[in-house]
Amino acid sequence: MPCFACIIVIYGLIKKVPVFDTFLKGAKEGIRLIYSIAPTIMGLIFAVDLLRSSGAMNQICTFVEPIAQAMGFPKEIVPMVLLRPISGSGSTALLTSIYQDCGPDSFAGRVASVIAGSSETTFYAIAMYFGSIRVKKIRHTLVAALAADFTAAVMSVITVRMFFGM
Repeated sequence: MPCFACIIVIYGLIKKVPVFDTFLKGAKEGIRLIYSIAPTIMGLIFAVDLLRSSGAMNQICTFVEPIAQAMGFPKEIVPMVLLRPISGSGSTALLTSIYQDCGPDSFAGRVASVIAGSSETTFYAIAMYFGSIRVKKIRHTLVAALAADFTAAVMSVITVRMFFGM
């Protein structure tokens, strides 16, 4: 990192850019950006905690598990599939739990690994990107992103079955 910082400063000096003033201007813009998106992120974190602590997530999983198993999903990954679009850290904790309970080389462990690598924390990304540019009408973004997350989950099961024959 120190070498990278030195290269940037030297390049700025060669191009006759006021390096420190430019740095300060960027830092001020960063602080303004954080200030503008903080309420959105806090609301998202509150909603995730509310879902978990109220037991709503467990109820949703109980309702969805029979449908998921009929589609070939292992029941162990249902909570992760549902939580992944909402919370990256929550889904990582569930991934670790799946590894401990089923093993990383199990069908559930492999499917969960593929889902973790091929899906997005949709609500967080939408909140960050649209919040940073102050867009309130997201139009079809949420539906398209959730469809992509569902596709990633379905393709994870198919891919693991295809490559590992489980």
